[in-house]
Amino acid sequence: MTWLTPWVGAIAAAVAVPTLLILYFLKLRRRDVEVSTTLLWKKAIQDLQANAPFQRLRKNLLLFLQLIVLGAALFAVAQPQFKGATTKGQRHIIMLDRSASMQALDAPSPSGAPRPVQRLEAAKKEAIDLIDSLRESNAFQPNVADEAMVIAFDTTAEVVANFTSDKGALRRAVESIGATDGGSSLDEAMRLAQAHAPRRIVEGKAVEGLSSGEPVSMHLWSDGSIPDASRVLPGVENEVTYHVVGKDVTANIGITSIRAERDFENPTHLTVYISIQSTDDRERAFDVELSVDGLVAGVKSVTLPAVAPLPELTEEAAQAGPAPERAPAATGGVVFAFNQPEGAIITARLRTGGEDDPQADVLRVDDRASIIVPPAKRLSVAIVTRGNLFIQTALGGLPLARLVTFTPEQFQTELDQRRTREFDVVILDSWLPRVAPGETLPPGRWLVFNAVPGGTLGMVDGGVGESALFVDWAREHPVMRGLVLDNAVIAQSRRISIPEGNPVAVLATMSTGPAITEVITPEARAIVVTFDIAQTTWPFDVSFVVFSASAVTYLGADGSDPSTQRMLKPGGVLADGLPIGVTDPILIEPDLRETALVLAPDNRVTFGPIRKAGLYQVKWSGAATDPGATRPLRTYAANMTDPAESDVRALPKLVLASRTVLAEQEGKILDRRLWPWLLLAALSVLMFEWYVYNRKVYY
Repeated sequence: MTWLTPWVGAIAAAVAVPTLLILYFLKLRRRDVEVSTTLLWKKAIQDLQANAPFQRLRKNLLLFLQLIVLGAALFAVAQPQFKGATTKGQRHIIMLDRSASMQALDAPSPSGAPRPVQRLEAAKKEAIDLIDSLRESNAFQPNVADEAMVIAFDTTAEVVANFTSDKGALRRAVESIGATDGGSSLDEAMRLAQAHAPRRIVEGKAVEGLSSGEPVSMHLWSDGSIPDASRVLPGVENEVTYHVVGKDVTANIGITSIRAERDFENPTHLTVYISIQSTDDRERAFDVELSVDGLVAGVKSVTLPAVAPLPELTEEAAQAGPAPERAPAATGGVVFAFNQPEGAIITARLRTGGEDDPQADVLRVDDRASIIVPPAKRLSVAIVTRGNLFIQTALGGLPLARLVTFTPEQFQTELDQRRTREFDVVILDSWLPRVAPGETLPPGRWLVFNAVPGGTLGMVDGGVGESALFVDWAREHPVMRGLVLDNAVIAQSRRISIPEGNPVAVLATMSTGPAITEVITPEARAIVVTFDIAQTTWPFDVSFVVFSASAVTYLGADGSDPSTQRMLKPGGVLADGLPIGVTDPILIEPDLRETALVLAPDNRVTFGPIRKAGLYQVKWSGAATDPGATRPLRTYAANMTDPAESDVRALPKLVLASRTVLAEQEGKILDRRLWPWLLLAALSVLMFEWYVYNRKVYY
């Protein structure tokens, strides 16, 4: 135990204790009065009079209690404390992980109750304990107060309280943090801390950030489910304390993906694919329930194996790299197939049991996922070409409602007379329609071969280039998913440059530059193949047919993958274009709260970041509705579906870019102040002394 102001307490004791004792030594001056008897006065006067100065003190309960009260107060003035962990500097950054995995119910209850609590609640309690232990300034030491900043993070980070020594403000900031259903990004939180670190003077120069000359103590509360931890650079001189929350062995089952596909031949036939993950060290059997627009459409039983233990680390594996911290989670899935010609909200729910036993499944937010499926539709497609057998053959086998071929002159006439809106997708072969100066493409959905849309939002054509090969492509994009382009040879490429700031996404790259791009304007969307497919071997590969079908389907669905249309993830932003003519758009959140949205000039609305999983709806006024819709309303599904967050096994250490930080198992607290407890004890004894005094005087 140490003392912050021992000499102040000693001086106060040297004055106060003798003063109290002298009050009991002093002889009272009384005048003589004759009375008939002293029988009734004897007891009352006995404890109040002193026959002579400096006499031996008698046994006196009141004096004993007053000495206890005075001693407790004097000890409080000296500010005793239990010395805690040693930290660097007077500034502390408190980082609280509020991602989805922090909702797991496996943290010990701070009150000692047998039922576990949410990880975030336990983390907030420990953070408040840290805040209470920070040093405070006083009249004798005005510059010793610690300052702290509070940052909450998931996929994004937020400063909840900037650097301050106001403990009340820091406590309120921590208590205001709520869990979200998003992922986790520590790198974002670290960069935010660096941006808000105060300026310091080092060698006569003002510098900013965490490396500003004065060390900062960083306290991180998390379960370790941080995918980007290896990119975090906290600064060499700064201390990092990792407060692990949760258990390293815990059971959770969650949905990690949901996807729906319509059959090419029979679009009314819908198949729903659901992937599931388990972290249980036992084999788990459970049911998966599928509902369509709220009505149960089917239930299937699934059994996932137990998580296999980590294999022994061999010498070869040790040389190859660091050993994994935990064994891979067990994975599986289930498939539902049924006829669904209409659009619908498809929801999958896990029936894991254990509703009264959180240890059977500690995280509930990943037990449900939804997907918005559009109505079955056969597309109308137009081909504008002077004769391209490859394109006509590839599209001829698709189950389209209509496939019409035009020459460029015929289509330009149809376009000028506005008779092309009946086509969902138009394919342009080595030709582009006339547009106004500065425009890129007319309104519509376009698949372009061997032509480069320009304008203010397009690309710059640098002319014909040499032969090339595909180097890389966006394998996660709906158009490029499942393609293998390694064997395609491009005999005559095209040199393309994309001005900075243009909304052009590169979907595939060849050795000479962009090969396939996506161009998006307020009224048009296009997939552009920049080279002449007749000068390549690509049309002879099955990947060309798959690409053509995927591109037409993607564009026909208004730029959305039909299996993930209107899908969101917590942490992302809802952004969509509404029909022309709508007014007063309003967002309805899963908890039925309504938020007015701002309608941009191009009829787009945005909202975010999304914090919670569930169904979001956008409604508006006006007569405009989506095709096939009966009312002005759109629904969006936000799902957690994150394998990293569903794996709730807490990690015992964090591997950062510059160091490895071991978890503080018991919570790292600074100095523990004792003076508040001493004052509370003094007040309690003082109340008892008042009771004893009144008993002596009045009874």
